[in-house]
Amino acid sequence: MTVVRMVDHFEALQKVVRASIEQLSAPATAVGQALVETLKRGGKVLSFGNGGSATQASHLAGELVGRFLRTRRSLPAIALSADAGTVTCIGNDFGYGAVFERQIEAFGTKGDLAMGLTTSGKSENVLRALAAAKRRGVLTVALTGSAGLVGGEADHVVRVPSTVTAHVQEVHLMLLHAWCDAVDAEFP
Repeated sequence: MTVVRMVDHFEALQKVVRASIEQLSAPATAVGQALVETLKRGGKVLSFGNGGSATQASHLAGELVGRFLRTRRSLPAIALSADAGTVTCIGNDFGYGAVFERQIEAFGTKGDLAMGLTTSGKSENVLRALAAAKRRGVLTVALTGSAGLVGGEADHVVRVPSTVTAHVQEVHLMLLHAWCDAVDAEFP
């Protein structure tokens, strides 16, 4: 890697971050408030995605159950991609499109928040899980790239203004951290 490539990547990301600040302020604030309200009411967070988005879903669950910037009480969150046995069982028996949907059907209850991460906005298993969550009365949040959700819907859609997967995921992580900071401020 050359310094030039690093600088180019960082400069391109800075443009996406600036555009995100301008365009995502309202939807990101609404999601932060919904997340805090869900946890205050005793609901849980169910997060899911594929590949890098799966690791970010797991990261969010870890920050809520464990801690973010300070030690506070543990909060209920489950990353639906984290249990390899469950994911492979469902994938084998029902197809990969059902891996998160079946878990939403098992764990999702009214008052929870389901957060699906999909940079493309068209991951079948994320779309199906969000639809299952809506059927169960679970509040739905989608983190996507600029395309938004393609062929699906959610109560809150946060569209990062980029088609570059790396930049979308980098901004997703920044949003997750901002929301965890908001949670830290509200819980002892």
